[in-house]
Amino acid sequence: MKKTPRAMTIAGSDSGGGAGIQADLKTFAALNVYGASAVTALTAQNTRGVTGIHAVPAAFVEQQIAAILDDIGADAVKTGMLANREIVESVVRAVDHYRIERLVVDPVIVSKHGDLLLTDDAVEAYIAELIPRALVVTPNAGEAARLVGFAVDSLDTQREAARAIAAMGPQFVIVKGGHIPNVRTATDILFDGKEFHALSGPRLRQHHTHGTGCTFSAAIAAYLALGQPAMAAFGRAKEFVARAIEHGLSVGQGVGPVNPMWAYRVQSQQENREDAVGLPL
Repeated sequence: MKKTPRAMTIAGSDSGGGAGIQADLKTFAALNVYGASAVTALTAQNTRGVTGIHAVPAAFVEQQIAAILDDIGADAVKTGMLANREIVESVVRAVDHYRIERLVVDPVIVSKHGDLLLTDDAVEAYIAELIPRALVVTPNAGEAARLVGFAVDSLDTQREAARAIAAMGPQFVIVKGGHIPNVRTATDILFDGKEFHALSGPRLRQHHTHGTGCTFSAAIAAYLALGQPAMAAFGRAKEFVARAIEHGLSVGQGVGPVNPMWAYRVQSQQENREDAVGLPL
């Protein structure tokens, strides 16, 4: 039998369903990858913001990871919200123990609504311990600025930040450009340790963008699990998340989520139109 591609997310739960492990698992499913998860934190969250966070004990996070990797395994692993230093360190131990090579680190520090999701000492642990073990790190401009200590607000500073983060040890760094002001394109700067590459696309004027970063990093993990080379995985993930943004969902009273299941929505709409042809009024 053909092996089923498997990906694992180690991240927080978004009770509103738009980001975190919910977005990750939807993305895995949309790309025909079996998804497993280790929950690092519970959030009380909706389209308007985060009203509460309950971190999972680090030992139990480690126990969840072991339960998955000892049995199901994973062809790629991504991390999202890790909440505190103890959880970061538990993930580092698991990465070493299970020799995880296809590790996608999305350094979730602040939510879409500006809510702090990571303690200061956890940022230090990211820099010293987790980022050096990553295949790829995918910060947005604000997260990159927090990691490198200077503002990231232009293509030039994106490149500077990518180079500085690469010096921490990962093989690839993608500094996302969706938060860069006053530009017409959404350009992510990819640094492979030697050269810079631009992953560019039109800046989509969409209101519903919650979960963009989670969906992008999860898509990278899914494509890696499917056996795509790293550079191809990055490009295809960029295209995937652009379509997810384009088909964002109007739910709730605030910033709605992107739609990782966009392909199924388009297919369903097409099928509904075809079924309606010839029906009596």
